[in-house]
Amino acid sequence: MPDHEFGFELRVCAWVERNWEPRRPDSDVLVARQLGSYGRRWDTVVVEADPDGLRERGAFGERELDSDLLPVVRHAPADWEWYRDALPEPDYPWRYVRQAVHRAAGRDLIEKRRNGSRIQIRRTNAYPEWVRRIVAIENKPDLSASAADALADQLERDVALSLADEVWVATEATDERVEPVLLERLPVEAGVLAFDSPDSATVAWHPATLAPDEAGTNIGDREEAACEFSVVSPAEKRAKRRQLAERAYGRGWRTYYETMRPDCRQFALRRAGADYVPYCAAKNCEQSAAACSAGCDAFEPEPPTWRTKGWPIEGGPGTRIKEVLDEQRGRRRPTPRR
Repeated sequence: MPDHEFGFELRVCAWVERNWEPRRPDSDVLVARQLGSYGRRWDTVVVEADPDGLRERGAFGERELDSDLLPVVRHAPADWEWYRDALPEPDYPWRYVRQAVHRAAGRDLIEKRRNGSRIQIRRTNAYPEWVRRIVAIENKPDLSASAADALADQLERDVALSLADEVWVATEATDERVEPVLLERLPVEAGVLAFDSPDSATVAWHPATLAPDEAGTNIGDREEAACEFSVVSPAEKRAKRRQLAERAYGRGWRTYYETMRPDCRQFALRRAGADYVPYCAAKNCEQSAAACSAGCDAFEPEPPTWRTKGWPIEGGPGTRIKEVLDEQRGRRRPTPRR
């Protein structure tokens, strides 16, 4: 296992993608990383999806639908209608909705036309309710006492809000009879996955099923004697879950190259278990996302001839690495029905 959390996180994502057992056996599983809401960012997010609904979602393309596009696509009518009559009343000016209508039409998500001075819309496909469950995983390979205290606070917020159906902690297994993570002050509702290799993990503690369909409590800033909190309605939670699922659908977990430098001639992919992780040939190690930047003292751009003459493949090795990771991500999405 690598000595940084980033490498461990990629291995957890790869293991979950291959081995996760959804609540309903016929569910499809999508995996993403670094997603969240309400001031929290989860390391790994698992979306258990209805297979038919997921195929219908594919009709809207591979890109995610953001929080502005989702209301337009979901509420677009079957027949032509003025967009203000068709869409729900927003809590922001209508001009922003109009901009979202134009963006949606530009991506062929809906159809639009002008009828006099009014913009009318109709749907191209009905947006499905394709999400069954959402699971959040926090990755902590080395759970020290201070890290456990911070993690306990984060998990308590997750449990109180109950935006996800389950919350887990993934950590490295030890030789102890009882895993040390089980002795920490973590919420009993959180499950624990113990990894002894990239291809092997065991459930050290089963999670409780939370209540995403009920109102939740968003815990804000804490002080010694008090804390701020607000109640989040079931409708708001459903909207946030759709947004999370859309981001997971569009991004997956292999988009780490977007914050790294695959255009460096020292950047490579190396097999770890059944998947691949980034590797730095110059430093002979698995680099973290923070270390792999233009500020790295070993950064060496690909020669221009690699990109202009198609050596050894069109666009240079860096471009091909992106394509390989994108192809792997694309294979996790089913083909939409025509």
